[in-house]
Amino acid sequence: MKEPRIEHALSLRLAGLKRNISLAKNETFLLWRSFMPLIKEIKARAGTELYSVEIYPTDYFMHFSPEREFEKWAAAPVTDTFQPNELLQLLEIPGGLYAVFLYRGMSSEAHTAYQYIFGEWIPNSDYEADNRPHFAVMGDKYRNDHPESEEELWIPIRKSGHS
Repeated sequence: MKEPRIEHALSLRLAGLKRNISLAKNETFLLWRSFMPLIKEIKARAGTELYSVEIYPTDYFMHFSPEREFEKWAAAPVTDTFQPNELLQLLEIPGGLYAVFLYRGMSSEAHTAYQYIFGEWIPNSDYEADNRPHFAVMGDKYRNDHPESEEELWIPIRKSGHS
């Protein structure tokens, strides 16, 4: 995996569905299966890409367990005119510093990329993970579980206090 680009992202407005899941009880497929038919209902889309978002509890990585739950979103970018409804909720992600990794490969193998990011890259960088939403951006090169699929993994970071 290549070195990430470091980017200061602006805030994001997304419309989508959320579900509490854990790695042990991963219901990502069910979340996306529920969300995909609703995309046509979003009249205020701000792009064609899709976002897979994880919002972890503050101490999630310090007390990691595959059984611990976190909030998972399937979402699409929307304009300021989007109004939440009984089907779709609004998620606003604050802006900030991100390490952006290009992941190429099958989504079922993406855990190896995250192992590299959290096990090697972050500990050996001048950064630490920040407590903001993590997300993957799936654009026109995304092909679900295909070996040639591409997506961007956006990991929230801040300068490390140990550098």
